[in-house]
Formats: sequence, C-alpha cells, structure tokens
Amino acid sequence: MRITPQPETRTLRWLLEQSAQRFGTNPAVGTLGAEPMNYAALNRKAEHMAELLRREGVRRGDRVAILGENSPNWVVAFFGIAYCGAVAVPILPDFHTSEVHHILRHAEVRAIFISERLFDKLEGLEIHGSPVRILLDTLQLLPDRTKKEHLKDWIRQGGRELDKLRAAALQMTGIDTEGKEDDLASIIYTSGTTGHSKGVILTHRNLVSNVMATLKIQDVTEHDRFLSILPLSHAYENTIGMLIPIMQGACIYYTERPPTPSVLLPAFREIRPTMMLSVPLVIEKIVKLRVFSKFTKNALLRRLYRIEGVRKKLHRAAGRKLMEAFGGEMRFFGIGGAPLSAEIERFLREAGFPYAIGYGLTETSPLVAGCSPDRTRYRSTGPPLPDVEVTIHDPDPETGCGEIFVRGENIMRGYYKDPERTTEVLTEDGWFRTGDLGMMDGDGYLYIKGRIKNVIIGPNGENIYPEEIESVINACEDVQESLVFEQGGKLVARVYLDYEKLEKEFPSHRLSETQIMERIADRLEAVRRCANGKLSALSRINAVVEQTEPFEKTPTKKIKRYLYVLPGDGT
Repeated sequence: MRITPQPETRTLRWLLEQSAQRFGTNPAVGTLGAEPMNYAALNRKAEHMAELLRREGVRRGDRVAILGENSPNWVVAFFGIAYCGAVAVPILPDFHTSEVHHILRHAEVRAIFISERLFDKLEGLEIHGSPVRILLDTLQLLPDRTKKEHLKDWIRQGGRELDKLRAAALQMTGIDTEGKEDDLASIIYTSGTTGHSKGVILTHRNLVSNVMATLKIQDVTEHDRFLSILPLSHAYENTIGMLIPIMQGACIYYTERPPTPSVLLPAFREIRPTMMLSVPLVIEKIVKLRVFSKFTKNALLRRLYRIEGVRKKLHRAAGRKLMEAFGGEMRFFGIGGAPLSAEIERFLREAGFPYAIGYGLTETSPLVAGCSPDRTRYRSTGPPLPDVEVTIHDPDPETGCGEIFVRGENIMRGYYKDPERTTEVLTEDGWFRTGDLGMMDGDGYLYIKGRIKNVIIGPNGENIYPEEIESVINACEDVQESLVFEQGGKLVARVYLDYEKLEKEFPSHRLSETQIMERIADRLEAVRRCANGKLSALSRINAVVEQTEPFEKTPTKKIKRYLYVLPGDGT
C-alpha cells in the first residue's frame, strides 16, 4: 500500500503541488486517444490560469464558475481558481438556461470558464459587472462580445490571449492569494429531487479531509487508471473521481461523449481502467442488457435460473465475461448517488465483481460511509469513514431506524446566502441532519432505508419506504424504472417499461394500437403480480400505471419525485 503524505496544510494547492513534486512526469489527466497531460504540466497550467484570473481582476474569495463537459481543461480551471484564492462554482452542463442564469447571479460570479458547446446558455444573461469569460476548450480569454457568431470568428483567429497566458507570473504585491484551510473552495449548487437548488459551501479543509479519510479505506496508487463518466460539477465525481486520484498520482481519462455502451466498451478496451465511479442506473443497464437478457431468453433457462446453485454458477461465469468487457483489470467499481437494485447487487456479489457502495451528500464533501470491495455487505453502504461520526437520531425502538446525523471536518460551512436553511440542517453542536433514514448493525455497517420526506405512513402507522418497493419492482421483467407513491390510501407504482424490447414483441406494423395497449396493460399487471409476490402485505402495490417517457432525473440519476407526485398524494 502506498503511504499517503500527511498534509502540511489542507488546501487544494497543497494537494496538487505535492503530486507535481512526487509524480511530475507521470500521466495525470487525458482523453481517449490522446496523450495525457502529466502532473508537472497540470500544476504549471493551474498556475497560468491563476495568473490570468488575477490579471483580469479576480481576487481572493471571488466566485468563478465552470460550465463545461468533463475534460483535462476542466481540472486545470478548477485548480487555477484554487491557486488564485478564488471560489469555484461548478455548474452541471445539463442545467436549464434559466437555472444557469440564477446560479451565476446568486453566486455573483466574477469570471466563468465556459465551453463552446454551452455558450448559448449565456445568451440573455443579465448580471452586474459582466463576468470575465474564458473559453474552456482552449483556456483563452474571450472577447467582450458575447454573440456566438463572434465567438466562432475569434476561435478561427486563434485567440488573442495565448501570448499573455504564457507570460511570466504577475507579481501582485500586497495582495494575499494564498488559500487557507478554512477558506471557501467551492460552492456546489445541487439539483435535488425537491426542485429547490441550494448552494453548498465547501472549504479546502472539508474537501481535503474527505480525501484523506477515504484513502484510509481504499488504496489508490500512481499505477491506477480512472475512467471518469460522471459530471465533475457533482461532488461525488469531484472529490472521489478527481481529487483522490490526483492526490495519489493516478491517471484520469475522460470520454468526450456521453457514457453510452457504444462509447464505454471501446473506452474499456483502450484504457483498461482499474477504478471508476458509477451511479446505479449505468451498471443496472449494463447488467440487464448484457447479462440478464441471456438468462431469460427461453423457458428452460428461466426455470434453471430459479435454482440457487445454478444461478450462482451462471453469475460466476457472467462475472468473468463482465470483467473482460470492462478491460480485465478493474479492482474498484464505486457505486453511489442513488439506491442500487437488490437484484443487481446480488448478481455483482455472486459474480465476484469488485463493486463497493458508498453513501454521502454534497453537504458532506461528499463521502460519509463506504468500504473496499472485499469488505462489502449485502444492502449496506459500509461503515462510516474514519474521522467521520455517524449517529442514528431518535431510532425506532423496534427497527433501530432513524434519521442519519453526521459530524466531522467534511461537513459543509452552510448554504450560500441562506442562513435559514443552514440552521435547519446544522445543529449547534456540529451535527448535520441528512434527511435520510437508516440503521446500523452491530459491526457499525450503515443501511439506508430512504428519504424522510418520501416515507409513506401505512394504515396502522407503519413506515413504508417507497425506495425499497421500487427496488423490487425494477427487478421484474420488462421494467426499466419505477416510482411508488400513495393515492387515496393505496400504493400505486408508475412504471417505465423496456419499450425497445416490447417493440420487438409487439411490432406496431402488425398490431393495432388497441391490441398494443391491451398487451401493455397485461405486462403492467404482470409487473404488479411479480412485485407483490416478493413484497410483504404492508407494501403490496394496488395498481401499476404506465409511465410513457423516461423519468426526469438529477445528475446522479435519482428520479425527481416532485414532478410526478401531486400535492396531497401522501408523500
């Protein structure tokens, strides 16, 4: 195991500088098919970005936004902001234009790194001070004109700031730009399931302490290769998928296109990643399409698959093929951001796939609990990280389930410009109220039950957790995803079916619309029977209704429940 250096000062500058000194010529960040940037170059470019920002009037504590897809330049921009002593405001590329404008105004950004593809999202922006614009694709200053047609002309000319970017360091006498541990490092605006965006304030100490704690449970070395498929503007990928590998001298590769199977499979062959992070939806789709579809293709296989011994042998064989598909060298596949299907987790365990489930929130920088693949327990996220306290507040005497409270150096400073919400979630003695329900076993392993606001109260006062029911429904044949809610005192499930598969079974050119609707109704009823056969009487579904379009989701692929559950429905 590589020895992790202890920080002289827990800042992002220290984190990158120590890696530049230890791993200078090692590859740091790159894209598929291109030569990666090494650590010395990454550090040098971050310094150049800090110089450029200072020269344009950005000072310590100013907010600087990053709006762009994952790339090596995104990493350069993030550290350049830190080196300048400013505060990074990462913005999810999928945010609607109105939400982007809200964040830029709310954070009062002084500058913005923006990719060419997303430049239209600045159209019509009205903000005091007209932020400095830097093209993320080239790391060059943009002209004052903001129309996209002018941007195209400027790019063709090669830019006007290239020579300035390469200039020697600008001496700013009398201005302190050296970041301190408790200075703000980033403000991350969440896109949650409630529809209310909040700016989470994270300090250098928050982020680096979470890096150091996570490295105590999972070894990372300079020989590791990370494949990054989640947005860097989300805390999950930002800390665990960027800061941790950079801390340890590993190399991170980015895909320039969305992580579809057609993009990922060639990437796995080229990079042969040893580590990567995923949300459940990605691995669930891969397993359902590449593995489960083969186990259910005929009646004989379906019958054999129900026999435990046969199932385990099939899973072990499938696991070897899955490892090969991932490049053959995967040793850590982290899953987080949303609940993982029980059926998929059972497969991963029996297949011997090196998965690990983590639990955390943006407000906790983000990781709270987790473990290495060899220490996982079925349906658990693992124990709390070293140096992170977790307690179950007001647990139910019978089940031990209660709200998860967290305390440690990873806890956010608060919500930006929102002291009222901050007071609601941070107690006077430093505990953060997560809003999640969970329980711990005798060995300290944490089990997540669901969000407090999603809990449905049963007819006799029992707690019903819709996330657990959804996990059962999603394991049924033909189901892509589902959402459970209460309506009129009954449990109802909205289900989005596998329409690509159903189109092959019910071709529209052979069947009438009425016939197709009848067959879909039969499948929905089959889903209800399938789920109820595995659920307790308390949790059984009364009706299953069709969801004809994929559910709208957060960046970590949790369904935005508020869009589909009407007020007064009981959730």
